[in-house]
Amino acid sequence: MKDYYGVLGVPRTATEAEIKKAYRKLARELHPDVAGPDGEERFKEVAAAYDVLGNADKRAQYDRGVDPRAASGSAGGAQGFGFEDIFETFFGGGQQRRGPASRVQRGGDTLVHEDVTLEEAVFGVARQFTVDLADECATCHGTCCAPGTSPQQCRQCNGTGQLQRVARSLLGNVMTTSPCPTCGGYGTTIATPCTECSGRGRTHARHTMNVDIPAGVETGTRIRMPQVGDAGIAGGPKGDVYVEIRQKAHKVFERRGDDLHCTLEVPMTAAALGTVLALATFDGEQAVEVAPGTHSGTTVKLKGLGVGKLQRPGRGDLFVHLDVLTPAELTEEQEALLRQLATLRNEEMPEANLTPIGHGVFARLRDAFMGR
Repeated sequence: MKDYYGVLGVPRTATEAEIKKAYRKLARELHPDVAGPDGEERFKEVAAAYDVLGNADKRAQYDRGVDPRAASGSAGGAQGFGFEDIFETFFGGGQQRRGPASRVQRGGDTLVHEDVTLEEAVFGVARQFTVDLADECATCHGTCCAPGTSPQQCRQCNGTGQLQRVARSLLGNVMTTSPCPTCGGYGTTIATPCTECSGRGRTHARHTMNVDIPAGVETGTRIRMPQVGDAGIAGGPKGDVYVEIRQKAHKVFERRGDDLHCTLEVPMTAAALGTVLALATFDGEQAVEVAPGTHSGTTVKLKGLGVGKLQRPGRGDLFVHLDVLTPAELTEEQEALLRQLATLRNEEMPEANLTPIGHGVFARLRDAFMGR
């Protein structure tokens, strides 16, 4: 536990008056005008010690072995003037700004959304869109002043952008600084604003832009178009435009990363005998070979027919999942032929054959879904 008595240089039997006297003496020695920025950390320790020992209740807790600052997580004040108030008075809560603030600011960023089809995500696409943006005022060129005029030095702060005031504390009168309320801390005022932009230095207009959407984008992908966004304030640089992609779902193909998946129905006889089926893809008609004896859940991979890889060469693959169709309605002739086939294969009264886990049709479907 921190030795607050040692920090202030007083014995544990010190009276309230002795503690206050020791604190005032150290605080004057550590004032930034005397000790400079090197005394900042030491001043924090002294102020924290007085925050505890200068308050009767907190001092009683501390003497019982409990640090009230650590227990409460706060630095509540003594005598109505807390540690944070003291530190703010001396050091301004951190590094103080010197001189007037600049009116020049970077323009804001703009976000637009673009919907793309799955095919456009596969190959990429060039798009045109419109967006409302802030432009530099053509009359005042961002100065915010009427032509022939310029910002004038603030009379209240004399161009410093800051005002000083005297604050009373335990140490006596302490000088503090704050932004000038008249000029907002800029040090200048605009006596004659530009009438075209009402003194804002910017106007708004509708813009048409072109963007190249690369292959491989997906929902959430953002394309950055640097320095074409809102004009900056007072001649500051332009912001960026971000195009966020939203990919539409496709009625046939499903995207999983860089790969595409689809389901192709195969007649039972074609699956048994084997065949070649035509599949319409984004790359045109492709032949899908169905091997003799194909089961439902079999997957055929068409290499390189998937989605283009974002900012990388190559494309993913197209996985075709085969679904063998069993006829539900048969003519008498078809039924007779199937019964004849069943007889030839000794399958009129087939026995149930259990398949080990991991080898059946459901396992094949699982493996196809996982891309194995």
